[in-house]
Amino acid sequence: MSTTHWIDNQKNLMLFSGRAHPALGDAVAKELGIEVTPTTARDFANGEIFVRFEESVRGSDAFVLQSHPQPLNKWVMEQLIMIDALKRGSAKRITAVLPFYPYARQDKKHRGREPISARLIADLLKAAGADRIVSVDLHTDQIQGFFDGPVDHMHAMPILTDYVKDKYDLDNICVVSPDAGRVKVAEKWAYVLGGAPLAFIHKTRDIDVANQVKANRVVGDVNGRTCVLLDDMIDTGGTIAGAVRVLREAGAGDVIIATTHGVFSDPARERLTACGAREVITTDTLPQSTEGWDNLTVLSIAPLLAKTIHEIFENGSVTTLFE
Repeated sequence: MSTTHWIDNQKNLMLFSGRAHPALGDAVAKELGIEVTPTTARDFANGEIFVRFEESVRGSDAFVLQSHPQPLNKWVMEQLIMIDALKRGSAKRITAVLPFYPYARQDKKHRGREPISARLIADLLKAAGADRIVSVDLHTDQIQGFFDGPVDHMHAMPILTDYVKDKYDLDNICVVSPDAGRVKVAEKWAYVLGGAPLAFIHKTRDIDVANQVKANRVVGDVNGRTCVLLDDMIDTGGTIAGAVRVLREAGAGDVIIATTHGVFSDPARERLTACGAREVITTDTLPQSTEGWDNLTVLSIAPLLAKTIHEIFENGSVTTLFE
């Protein structure tokens, strides 16, 4: 084999991390045994974002990791600009890694004259130059179909369930879905947690008021049990805090809250600290701080992201990570 031919076919994994959650980028790089590619990124006085990579990206298999905490729109734009810079720098393949998919709740039209913003995000990533998307626990599965290319939809459930298994008595566990729409996920949790019984909160939403629920009641027997209350994301915490109170009123023992994406917009911290939950378990798909929040536990998503990136880079099977 000629030297030139070997160089042409040499694979080069490069990881790029946005400014939203640098600790996660460093953790993923450490798992992969590489360094995050040095990047200059700054804001102009009018809010425009400038990005430049300090190393050649030509021919690389590039992975652009960006978390999307507040201000979400800024970090979306930064990731798009990073992808554009890679495309113009002749990267061979660009994978956008979005542990928390922005605008995921706007995945369909509830009424007329509304956007489908989750589809718009997919279109923007494609237009910027992304060939592939990696995300964790999408709000709804159909978001995978919004992107015209491979979408690796990873699941944090094994990370969360392993923690629950190690810490709590599975003989007294009851898995609780916060609404009827999450029952399928709750069933998977129940199976993994040794066939635990299921319950769900029946709720009525007010479509005119964001983050507000009209009524709650428990469907299922939770009396005396340790309830594991699940949701893919918690924003202001109103729904989950209300569900904890309803479970308590129904005779539940301890209540543990488990969520992949801890958005925790104000006043989530106050609500979840005061609602009576024994523990709130989340991952670091978004930057978290446990300071002043005694019952918050943050688990690392970095090993899952690193394994996914490795499988994609090696053209392996991402599906095997679920088995």
